[in-house]
Amino acid sequence: MIGTAGGWDWNAVSGVSISACWLLIGLVWAAGAVYNARRAPAVRVRSAPGQALLFAVVLFVVLQTPQAAWRWGTVDLPWLRALGLALLVLATAFTLWARVVLGTMWSSTAVLKQDHALRTDGPYRVTRHPIYTGMLGMLVGTALLGGVGRWAVVLAAGAVYAAAKIRAEERLLGAEFPEDYPRYRERVPQLVPGLPGLGRPRRR
Repeated sequence: MIGTAGGWDWNAVSGVSISACWLLIGLVWAAGAVYNARRAPAVRVRSAPGQALLFAVVLFVVLQTPQAAWRWGTVDLPWLRALGLALLVLATAFTLWARVVLGTMWSSTAVLKQDHALRTDGPYRVTRHPIYTGMLGMLVGTALLGGVGRWAVVLAAGAVYAAAKIRAEERLLGAEFPEDYPRYRERVPQLVPGLPGLGRPRRR
């Protein structure tokens, strides 16, 4: 029976785990936005809005599509779902760590703030964009735990959104820190070590 492979009701496990992890992220982001609205430095430079609205529309449409429509793409392997659960939990913790470290420098769009600081400590020693690393890890974990299906589309949309926002942020940071940021780029991978375009910048 689909969803009960390996003696576990994976549909129930995935539903609870996915909801809990993403709800936690949502609560922390909402609390952080309220705090930043009162305490964050003023914005000096703001890039053009990203594709957040497009991603939200894709997410809404996909989640509103009946589950039966995605049955063709469902993978019901217990070990794959267990791997997804572990990745989802670890990626959630990593995302929260990165968000706390970024503090009042965080913004929903790519910006430069008054007395902007270049973060290179904590999770920013692992990747240059640890929040995106964590969130994409959460999406991969969600897809595996949820049996792939509809989540593959959400993951693809999330990757496109993250790539667009990363490009905007790197342009701003490169202009703001013309000496420090190139050195930081050389030391720390962008998202995933060892992958072209996602890892360390190629030497010319």
